[in-house]
Order: sequence, then structure tokens, then C-alpha cells
Amino acid sequence: MDLTSPIPIPDGLPQERDAGPFAPTTFVADLRARRPVCPLVFPDGHVGWLVTGHAAVRQVLADTRFSSRLDLGVLHVPHPTPGMPQATEPSPQVPGLFVAMDPPDHTRLRRKLTGAFTVKRMRALEERVAQVVEERLTAMAALTPPVDLVREFALPVPSLVICELLGVPYADREVFQANTARFLVKDVELAEKAAAYGALTGYLAGLVASKRAEPGEDVLSDLARHEDLTVEELTGCAFLLLLAGHETTANMVALGTFALLEHPDQLAALRAEPGLLGGAVEELTRYLSVGDLFYRYATEDLELHGELIPAGSTVVLSLLAANHDPEAFEDAGALDVRRDARGLVAFGHGVHQCLGQQLARVEMRAGFAGLLRRFPDLALAVPAGEVPLKTDMNVYGVHALPVTWGTAAG
Repeated sequence: MDLTSPIPIPDGLPQERDAGPFAPTTFVADLRARRPVCPLVFPDGHVGWLVTGHAAVRQVLADTRFSSRLDLGVLHVPHPTPGMPQATEPSPQVPGLFVAMDPPDHTRLRRKLTGAFTVKRMRALEERVAQVVEERLTAMAALTPPVDLVREFALPVPSLVICELLGVPYADREVFQANTARFLVKDVELAEKAAAYGALTGYLAGLVASKRAEPGEDVLSDLARHEDLTVEELTGCAFLLLLAGHETTANMVALGTFALLEHPDQLAALRAEPGLLGGAVEELTRYLSVGDLFYRYATEDLELHGELIPAGSTVVLSLLAANHDPEAFEDAGALDVRRDARGLVAFGHGVHQCLGQQLARVEMRAGFAGLLRRFPDLALAVPAGEVPLKTDMNVYGVHALPVTWGTAAG
């Protein structure tokens, strides 16, 4: 790699994982080494910025002048979207969608949710999560392999847990899972994406209205008791919590299992030393970074690592590239379950750091521990190159993970 040659402004962001299923693309890794804050031409012609360096990503996430709001200016995406008209006006603010807000609006809503996701409350949930994991593993062990780990385990566990926590009927899971999947596809027609979003929010609006009328013992009921929140705000919060609460963890469990099966030395270390599991979850979170791209909007001219970011620029952050930055992590491209992965940005950083990260950790620890114990000879049922990757989705993972085992699954 010639680090001294001029860098042309990149045109678009490639989607295919040409460096393997767990690494940033060679295009992104090259940019991080040569110009970690780099201009980027978007498909609609906008010249924005791509940030790939760990230090620069953390700086942007900590500075609210890089706004999360969609209604301040036109937000651009670095990949083509069919049926997407050229953006000329800001998107409207969505009530309750606090990830797309800045303080003080963000602070007002997030503060109402903080009590639901404290470390203490998540620890209290550990027994129930462990029970759900064992139930799903028992059901999976009763099947004749090969089976799809996504369908039988990785998706049901966080879906059931978040449904119980929020007070969403688990019987409705097919409705919200199907619409969530359509909403997260990158290149789906805009009208189809809007229909999926409308179906989800319509369902949730009815649910939160019923919680307000007859609250129960769940997070959505707790929110509904706040009379200063409108039904529209409650619906936006519910949409965000439901989507993030099952989709990201499901992808982490499935993709994490794939990564461990592809790194048998690391899998063997975990089997030999179960005490490594907590650190291994942090390392897998760093290594995989399933929520790769974050977006910000420069509200004024800002300096970032020697580059001037003009007001009005869309700034795309690659959390995967940042988490694989050798300036931040030694031998960053390697999966090392003994690594101290402190400083990872997979859960974000600053005021928008993931609200449900403790729940995700509880679920991942229980999920991986159960899989290792119950299926000591778990293996891929297809060649690794045939595992279908979610390069077409806004949350990365695998569409399916066919696995097999011997007859001794407990």
C-alpha cells in the first residue's frame, strides 16, 4: 500500500465484504490507513465525509455539533436506494425516535427510559434470560441437524426477551420481524420500506394506546404512565426499542457463532476457560460491529483531525473500521478472546451510547455459554463461503447459519 500517493475522492461506498465476512472492506481499510477523515461522493452527488479512524469516530460521537437530527438538513446515504428521489428537503422529525434527536429533546426522552435498562435491572433479568436460552437450546437439540441457528436460536432468544420486557405479545413476532427485516434492507424500494415502517408503527400505536388505558408491569406501560408523552412519542420509542432490542443481538449471536466456528483456537480457549466469556463478548462486539454505519450532520464548519468539515455535510462513521483500527487495538484484525477490548465503539459513544447494551451483554453471555455447553461439537453444515451474509442490510449479520452436531447434544 502506497501511503504517499494522492487519494482521489472516493465515489460511493462498496458493500461487499471483499476482505472476508468479519473485516472491513479493503477500500475502507485503505482509507483508514491513508486518510481516516476523507471526503466521499454520495450517489446523489453530495460531497460529504467518511470517518474511519477510531479517535476521529469517538470525537464525532462525543460532539453534538455533529447532529443526530434528520430535520436540520438533507441527510444523504452512501449507497443507491431504488425509488429514492433526490433529497432536497430535510426529513421530518419523528416523535419519540430519540436516536435522531440532540439534547435537550434527546435527554428528556432518554431520561425516562434509563431506569428500565440499568445494570441492576439487567442483572435481575439474567435468570429469565438463562431460562429462555435453555428452552430454545432444548428445542434445537430435539431437531435433526442440520438446522438454521438464526431461526432456531439466535433470533428467538432476544425476540422473546425484548417482548417480555416491553410488554409486546410474542405471538405477534412474525408481524414485527417481517416488517423489521423489510425496513432494514438497503436497496428495497422506498415505498416498500415506508409500508413496512407504517405497518410497524401502526401496530405499536395500538399497543401503546392500550398500555395507556390499562398499564401492566412492563417498560411500555412504565412509559405510558408519563402523561407528558404523547402517543406518537410512545410509538416512536417503542419502535426503536423493539427494533434495536432484537435485531442487533440476534445478529451478534449468529455472526459471533460463525466467527468462533471459523476461529477454532478461540473457540477451544473459551471451552477450556469459561471465565473468559465476559471478555470474549466484548471482543466479539468489537470484532463484528454489526451496526457499522452511523450518520451525523455538521451544524457548522468543524475541524476534525486536520480536515475542515463544512456546515451541511453528511458525515458517515464506520464503527467497524474504527474497531479494527491498529492505532487503537494491537493486531486489530485478529479475534482474540483474551483481549482487553475497552474503548470499542460498537455500542456508540457519548450521549447516544446504546441504551440497551447491558441487556445485549446478558443475552450474549447466556447465549454463547449455552451453545458451548449443550453442543460441544457444533460445526458449520455448509462451507463458510456459502453462509449468506447480510451485506444488503443496515444491520450486518447472516441471513442463515446452517449448523450441525453429533448425537450427543445435551
